[in-house]
Amino acid sequence: MNAAHPRLLYLVTEDWYFWSHRLPMARAAQRAGFAVAVATRIGVHGERIRAEGFALHPLRWRRGSTGLWASLAAIAEIARLYRRERPDLVHHVALKPAVLGSIAALVAGVPAVVNAVTGFGFVASSPSLRARLLRRPVSAVLARLIERRNSRVIVQNEDDRRLLLALNPEAADRISVIRGSGVDLARFAPQPEPPAPPVVAGFAGRLLADKGIATLVEAQQRLRRRGVDLRLAVAGTADPENPSSIDSTTLARWRDLPGISWLGQVEDVRELWRDVHIAVLSSRREGLPMSLLEAAAMARPLVATDVPGCREIARDAVNALLVPPDDADALAAALERLAGDAALRHRFGEASRALVETDLAAEAVGAATVALYRRLLDETG
Repeated sequence: MNAAHPRLLYLVTEDWYFWSHRLPMARAAQRAGFAVAVATRIGVHGERIRAEGFALHPLRWRRGSTGLWASLAAIAEIARLYRRERPDLVHHVALKPAVLGSIAALVAGVPAVVNAVTGFGFVASSPSLRARLLRRPVSAVLARLIERRNSRVIVQNEDDRRLLLALNPEAADRISVIRGSGVDLARFAPQPEPPAPPVVAGFAGRLLADKGIATLVEAQQRLRRRGVDLRLAVAGTADPENPSSIDSTTLARWRDLPGISWLGQVEDVRELWRDVHIAVLSSRREGLPMSLLEAAAMARPLVATDVPGCREIARDAVNALLVPPDDADALAAALERLAGDAALRHRFGEASRALVETDLAAEAVGAATVALYRRLLDETG
C-alpha cells in the first residue's frame, strides 16, 4: 500500500447514482490523498466522473439482474477487476454491490472493505411475494458481511443499525452510522418560497410503488375533490430495473389528472425546490433520502412518512409533518395543513436548513467517511 496515496475504489451499480449520491465523499477522499477509482455501469455520467480525476472502470452488470448465473458472472467480473487494480480499500455502495462485491473482495484478497448499506429498500419495504422470499437469504448474507474483521458497514440511520445488530449483536464496533450522502450547503442555498396561491408540493425521485407515489397522487386528488387547490410537481421517471417501478399504463393515466405537473428527469433539482412550497416523500422505507435533504437545505418544509430514513431529516412538528405510510387520508390532511399556514411553512423551512447544517452537510459526511477509511486501513495494516 502507498501510505501517502492509498488506492480507493467505489463499486456502484449505476454511474448516475454515484454522481448524485457519492460524489461529495469521493471528492473528500481525493482531497485527503486517496487515489480514487469508480467501477460502475456507465450511462451518461462517465465523462463527468473522469473529469473529477477519478479512474473509471466500466462494468457490464445491471441492477435488475438478480438470478444466480447473472450474480456469479458479476462476482467473477468484479474479482478480475480487483485482482488487476489491487485496491487497498473498496467501498461498496448499496445492497447488491455490498453482497456481490464482498464475495469478489474475498476471492481477490482485497485488504479492506467498506459496505455502505444505503437502506434496505425493496427487500424490506415491499409487501410483494418476491420481496418476502428474498428477506431470509439477504439477512443471512448481511449477517456474514458484518462478521469480517477487515470490513466495516456504514448505515444511514439508527433503525438500520439496530436491524443489523439484531443479526449479529457482537458486531457493534464494525457498524457505523454516517447520516446521508452529504449536501453541498453553498449549492443548495436557502430560497424564499414562491408566491401563493396556489401552493405547490414537490416530489423528486424515481417513480416507484415503494416511494409512495400512488399514495401521493391519491392524496392530492382527494384534496382537489374537496376544493383544496394544492398543486403537485413530480420530478422523476420510472425505473424499469426496479421491481417496484410504476407501469407505463398507470403513468399514462396519472398524466391526465388535474393539478399535477409531470416534469420528467430534472437536470438541476434546485429548480424544483425553488418553485415549490412544500417537499413531500411518502416512501415505505429509506436510507436517508437525498431529495428531502436537498429540499431542506433550500429551506423547504417537509411532509414525509414516519419510517426509517425519512425521520432522520423530517422531524415531526420541528420541520415536518409525519404520516403513516400508505395512508392517503393522513397525507392529504398534512399537506392541507401546511398549504393553509404560511407561518408554519416558514418556521419549518428555517428549521429544515438548521438541521442540514449539522452532520448532514457534505463536509461533515466526507470527513466522517475519510476518518473511517483511515481507521480501517490502520487496523488492517
